[in-house]
Amino acid sequence: LVAHVRMDGAWLGSIDISINKAFTARAFDTATKDLGDLAQPGEQFYGIHASNDGRVMVFAGGIPLERDGQVVGAVGVSGGTGDQDQAVAEAAASAF
Repeated sequence: LVAHVRMDGAWLGSIDISINKAFTARAFDTATKDLGDLAQPGEQFYGIHASNDGRVMVFAGGIPLERDGQVVGAVGVSGGTGDQDQAVAEAAASAF
């Protein structure tokens, strides 16, 4: 973890979720939203959310950060709807 920011009044539960979304995006070098699609019943990664001591998040808001075609980190966002978390994470990744 390089940096973490929590807005005043944000849910305390979102702290671990946002950190774990970033962990997941970096651990698998894929967006958590995309991993979520592959983690549904009958899909190839069903049950992956139970791996890594339960740290794997399979819903929107985690995005790997790339520089010169290499994944160098990730961003994780939590506290809004899935669409909101994804939009904020995409904005952060774009700014990177």
